[in-house]
Amino acid sequence: MKWLTFGGIKEEIKKIRWPKKDDMFRDTQTVLIFIFGFGLYFVFCELFVAQFLRLLGIGA
Repeated sequence: MKWLTFGGIKEEIKKIRWPKKDDMFRDTQTVLIFIFGFGLYFVFCELFVAQFLRLLGIGA
């Protein structure tokens, strides 16, 4: 368990591939687009279910 020592930890940290600025920007854009898309999806599903229940006479 060499990685459990301070020297081993330093070696493992050097092996990490830290993301570039462009990669972070692209990944952030992707996440925000998916959040927005799922938000719209759930809002439309909620509106559809509410309208359907009103049609059945169950909703307010």
